[in-house]
Amino acid sequence: MASVMEDPTLDGHLRGHTQAVTCAAFNPDGTQLATGSADRSLMVWSLAPRGWAARFLGHRAPLTDVQFSPAGDLVATSSKDATVRLWTPCIEGASEVYGAHVAAVRSVSFSCDGQHLVTASDDGELKVWDISRRRLLYSLPQHTSGVRCARFSPDGRLIASCGDDGAVRLWDATSGQCITCFTDCGGSAVFVDFNSSGTCAAASGEDSSLRVWDLRTSKLTHLYQVHSAVVNCFSFHPSNNYLISGSSDGTVKMADLLEGRIMYTLHGHKGSVLTSVFSRSGEEFVSGGADGQVLLWRTNLDSRLYRDVLRGHSRRSVADLSPRLAHLHPAVAHLRQPLPATIEIGPTLVYTVTHDRHIVDQTFHGHTLATVPAAAVPAAAVPAAAMPAAAVPAPHSSLQEERPLPNTTKPEAALIWAALSGVTAVLTRPSAPLESVNKATVRGVPSAPFDPSRAPFPAP
Repeated sequence: MASVMEDPTLDGHLRGHTQAVTCAAFNPDGTQLATGSADRSLMVWSLAPRGWAARFLGHRAPLTDVQFSPAGDLVATSSKDATVRLWTPCIEGASEVYGAHVAAVRSVSFSCDGQHLVTASDDGELKVWDISRRRLLYSLPQHTSGVRCARFSPDGRLIASCGDDGAVRLWDATSGQCITCFTDCGGSAVFVDFNSSGTCAAASGEDSSLRVWDLRTSKLTHLYQVHSAVVNCFSFHPSNNYLISGSSDGTVKMADLLEGRIMYTLHGHKGSVLTSVFSRSGEEFVSGGADGQVLLWRTNLDSRLYRDVLRGHSRRSVADLSPRLAHLHPAVAHLRQPLPATIEIGPTLVYTVTHDRHIVDQTFHGHTLATVPAAAVPAAAVPAAAMPAAAVPAPHSSLQEERPLPNTTKPEAALIWAALSGVTAVLTRPSAPLESVNKATVRGVPSAPFDPSRAPFPAP
């Protein structure tokens, strides 16, 4: 087991959302953070000490999930308005709206190559999309109730899903066949994910439990019953040795998967914790809750030891074998109870830095060009060689494209470019004057009025 050098510490507090923070995701290099909220906004934060933030309004209902693509060039969001949006980073870009579900969309997940996206919905279906061709590939309708979450495995071969029917299903991502179904979740399953090597899958449920299966042996290796309310989210550390979970009991807990025990209980949210996720490096994690707070935490694990673990993974000549799909089956659980040695960490024990940033508002006013079949997407969006002759979505599917509003000035473009620093964005006229967005302070120091002509990046 990797030793612990210091306790986790609260490293920062991001302010900008006005309602519950429901989802969060780091970009691949850990320099930016995307968060979604019940206030219907997507916010993208630069994690530099004096970084920027941008708020995007387009969804008509609370956001439920957000994910960066593996290359970091796309951000996908899902919403209770039954749509999925893909946000692109170019200044003259567009926001594409995918609408095939007939109820709230609960989650989005990219495949490892960034070519496919799986979405899960309260309509009881999973849908797999081809991103490059802008079309729906197939639907997976075997859940008998709403699907709460779906995730691609790290190698892209499997999809895991869970739902209100209490089932955790594993699917072959190529054929769309259900490989196996675990039904011992003790009620509705609300979140599912794979570890970084794809050898384990975990699910959390409304019975306040968290289960971890080893897909190589098909055994339920861990059953944690350490929270006192619904476990809304969890995230594996990149080394696969640790796991964090967030619950409606208002706490974040960190577990040691090697020893099967809870290491830390973290306090800081006033209400339910709705999202928690590690960065790709594992050095940081973020939590968001019903109180509208976004808290940045530093893990402070022994970086030398777990970096050695990660280097060891990269040096292997043979990777972990993928699960033997024909032999997956349920197994007996090994119960893990909380230990009295758990360390309680409260926000008053650490120094908290409030990271207030200039927030640039981008509002979509519903200027949708058209609802078009995939074959009618402009050639500029899809290379001709990549467009099949009959790339038509399934019934009820639609692809909408929103373009920037006219008369966007060059200083505004400079401001957005500086604010996002390469983050996914769509350029459109801000909903408020530029002078009104700079009312924040950075580390308690009042900011000077912002002059777009002095943006740190050249105007495009």
